[in-house]
Amino acid sequence: MRKALLLLSFACSFAVHAQSYPNRPVKVIIPWPPGQATDLAARIVGERLSQQLGQPFIMENKPGAGGAIGTEIAARSAPDGYTLLAASSGPISIMPNLQKIPYDPLKDLAPISLIAAAPFALVVPANFPATNAKEFLALVRANPGKYTFASSGTGATAHMFAELFNSMAQLKVVHIPYKGSVPALTDVIGGQVAYAIETVAATGGFIKSGKLKTFGVTSARGSAALPGVPSLAESADLPGYDVSAWIGYAAPAGTPKDILVKLAAEIQKAVQASDLKDRYITLGMDTASNTPDEMMTMMRREQDRYAQIIKNANIKIEN
Repeated sequence: MRKALLLLSFACSFAVHAQSYPNRPVKVIIPWPPGQATDLAARIVGERLSQQLGQPFIMENKPGAGGAIGTEIAARSAPDGYTLLAASSGPISIMPNLQKIPYDPLKDLAPISLIAAAPFALVVPANFPATNAKEFLALVRANPGKYTFASSGTGATAHMFAELFNSMAQLKVVHIPYKGSVPALTDVIGGQVAYAIETVAATGGFIKSGKLKTFGVTSARGSAALPGVPSLAESADLPGYDVSAWIGYAAPAGTPKDILVKLAAEIQKAVQASDLKDRYITLGMDTASNTPDEMMTMMRREQDRYAQIIKNANIKIEN
């Protein structure tokens, strides 16, 4: 009887705690420098959460090691709901498959909700001879080993998306890694490299100005930032090709479930606002949200998918 009363008392205090949350400022660790996509998305949503919940959501940039430093700091923080992580596909879904990292994202983090999806676009020089995706594929397939593709670096999300595309499209091409998307796209524009699959945020301005042309975006539903541009699943006749970089909020493992659920509901409310969607479009991103359980399922699926891409393409980086 006494044990039952103790459990009931704990459950009641837990519920009251979640109801009153947050009653002080919440810190959001961003494992990237200011101005990066994860930073921008997290700040936009954080501003809205501050308004909705009546407490400041304070952004703290902790960049380094491809996002691993800030992610570890968040994972090792107190699981009380007052330290959150601006999580993203690089340090959560890709890095565990490529190198040793000081955390296990599926064990050390408690997912809250997605906040954004960042589709990529396949781009070629403006004077590339193909006029559509099918002509592009026919030309590249007819010349195995002749064409090159650029990425922002070995193991980067852009590299992963391109390798998946190449595999599904049965292309034999040569990878040219760069240190960032800017030099990669500069050489695509100049014709030194045949194509790249890079973020809509990075490619959109070049596409609109005519310096690059695109044959489609990686998301099956298209991109609000590039209206009228088809998905590669459709234009290249590759059913099942549907990838976007993801950004979300997470907390240290052990954070009370009621707090996670409350935050997820508030995020869903935030990203439904039309002005927030418009801000995302200018950044080449689409809004997204889900429940903590749905995000955990997505994280498991994404980690497995990248593991398969890395294995199939024999991608290796130096630790």
